[in-house]
Amino acid sequence: MLMLNQTDLTPGSFILNGIPGLEYMHMWISFPFCSMYIVAMVGNCGLLYLICYEDSLHRTMYYFLAMLSLTDLFICSSTIPKALSILWFHFKEISSDGCLVQMFFVHTFTGMESGVLMLMALDRYVAICYPLHYSTALTNSVIAKAGLSTFLRGVLLIIPITFLTKRLPYCRGNIIPHTYCDHMSVAKLSCGDIKVNAVYGLTVALLIGGFDILCITISYTMILRAVVSLSSADARQKAFSICTAHICAIVFSYSPAFFSFFSHRFGGHTIPPSCHIIVANVYLLLPPTMNPIVYGVKTKQIRDCVVKILLGSKDIKSQSI
Repeated sequence: MLMLNQTDLTPGSFILNGIPGLEYMHMWISFPFCSMYIVAMVGNCGLLYLICYEDSLHRTMYYFLAMLSLTDLFICSSTIPKALSILWFHFKEISSDGCLVQMFFVHTFTGMESGVLMLMALDRYVAICYPLHYSTALTNSVIAKAGLSTFLRGVLLIIPITFLTKRLPYCRGNIIPHTYCDHMSVAKLSCGDIKVNAVYGLTVALLIGGFDILCITISYTMILRAVVSLSSADARQKAFSICTAHICAIVFSYSPAFFSFFSHRFGGHTIPPSCHIIVANVYLLLPPTMNPIVYGVKTKQIRDCVVKILLGSKDIKSQSI
């Protein structure tokens, strides 16, 4: 009997099937996806513009916010355009290499977003608990190294996932019941042993998400202790207000992730696959959409910069008239 090569069992392309079971609603589902994507692109690009060109925002907190916005832009742009092309035009085909590249970007930058949220929690911890050492502890060099380390952590941990998925033989077809190339959605098409993929994927999730959540929890525990010990009610309120936007960002990022994680493992037979896929897309869309809105509303310095730009443009228009 002739033995088949690995290339014989690797399809030239995959078919992303959108949201199985809800094909008749694809057009309706696409509208909130598209609206959130537009808000995310405009909001995060606007934040990056403000942070780059406003001298008053050249501070540690806003550098981390710029990292978060840049990460959110990569997450959205690596998945949503293809998802919309599936929902609108039924352009479902994606090359095998393109699928692996998308998988790499999605998992790398979701891991980086978690890391940036952890760095922002540490930033708030130093700002509230050690305000006198804030400027000396978090220099531009330290910020750059922390951001680079977070990015490299994601890259180095996700690269093996890409190769583990590429080595698998695919003999169960090439139709992926999803709107983007998720690691396990692709691996489940294989007729080979995917235990290594499953174990490594779970290990990476725990290494990144578990470590970051632990650091965030410890940081906010110390922050809470420091704030409660303050004698002035105004000081306590001011300290809490500093953390409000970041806490909202944490909730928007981790809530869909927790739901997806636990529902896959404990509610896999009761929750329909379409629900899993919608939540997976919300997990990628909700934080990029809401983060600019929350930080724009809750952060006085950003609001002041926006008002300054708007008033400046009005003055220019009135002078031209």
